[in-house]
Amino acid sequence: MAYDSEQDTREHIFQVAARLQAVCRELEHRGKRHDASKLEPQEKPHFDALGERLKGLVYGSAEYRGAIENLRPALTHHYAKNSHHPEHYAEGVAGMDLIDLIEMYCDWAAAALRTKDGNLADSLEINIARFGIGAPLADILRNTWRRHGGFSGRPQANAPIPG
Repeated sequence: MAYDSEQDTREHIFQVAARLQAVCRELEHRGKRHDASKLEPQEKPHFDALGERLKGLVYGSAEYRGAIENLRPALTHHYAKNSHHPEHYAEGVAGMDLIDLIEMYCDWAAAALRTKDGNLADSLEINIARFGIGAPLADILRNTWRRHGGFSGRPQANAPIPG
């Protein structure tokens, strides 16, 4: 009898699905505890003092960067506790794993909603430069934006292509 690949293919599909489900569980877990350190006493008072002001600033502007400097003590703690920030690693983005990168992208997408004139395409370009993200990862981030936007359920098909 000739080899029939169906059983092997079905087993492979099952194995891939099991691994994707494990990734989904990890992402769900991270979503539930994302930035929880902002509620701790080392961070919350600083964010309480500056959070409202940040909403009125354009991300990446000189004024925004100046305001962020006032958050330095809270951010030092925050970056140490949250691996989805490149600052968590001595190697920056190169120290991250795929799960960190997905959470980072989702964080950037959500953060774009919180600032004046927030725009994920612009934020991506600012952060690509800020963290020295080169190709191919910069292209992957841009492709994700083009195909999935900020995971709003709508691709950004008609939006200008960043980069």
